[in-house]
Amino acid sequence: MKRLSRLTFGFAIVYTVLLVAPAFLSMQFGLYPLMKYGDVIDILTPLVLIPIYWLLFQMDEGKPPGAAEITIFLVLAGFWVEGQGMHLSANSIGHLLTGMEETDIYRLTHFYDEILSHYLWHIGVVGLSILLLWRQWHNPYERERSSLWWEGIGGFIYGFTYFLNIVEAGTAPLGVPFAALVVLFGFLRGRTKLRQQPILAFFFIAYLVASILFAAWGIYWGGLPEFSAVGIIK
Repeated sequence: MKRLSRLTFGFAIVYTVLLVAPAFLSMQFGLYPLMKYGDVIDILTPLVLIPIYWLLFQMDEGKPPGAAEITIFLVLAGFWVEGQGMHLSANSIGHLLTGMEETDIYRLTHFYDEILSHYLWHIGVVGLSILLLWRQWHNPYERERSSLWWEGIGGFIYGFTYFLNIVEAGTAPLGVPFAALVVLFGFLRGRTKLRQQPILAFFFIAYLVASILFAAWGIYWGGLPEFSAVGIIK
């Protein structure tokens, strides 16, 4: 349990660094100036995060996943990787299309970059969260109890990052209801089991933080506009 609790914290840190850092690394990449340093970092994102998802999915060596669960994991990881890769390439190409907004190539790139890739990616994010929660719910730790220290800090970090990703990606119709459902489930069914289930505790805290931020952002703006749409980022 201690290993899993710390792993949720490590996952939150790595997830945040890899998904947020590229937005701030807009310098041209010296070895191939058409790329930015953020693009280079983003290439590493699935190579680092999918293995961590797998470690969380394994959970306990004494409770290995079945063939059906592994198949579902692979399909959802495929959504995650396909969406992230599509976004990386389309977004990178889109930087070169300034002034071509009325062309078909711009419209197609924008569709891949801002719509299709975001939903494929976030279907993977949401789906893997559901799968991890399912695994944990059916494989609780009966005798051990977590202090919830690592899950709490990690959940706060991941929840904030999840809020940023969902708002800026424009996938609120998918991401907001899902976060609210996890919070509702946690309150109604899971609140007495959080210390036995580190992954449940991690995601419950994360999606509670995200739901509060969604509500605050929505009330302030009268909706959920992207940060770039209100001038906070370019």
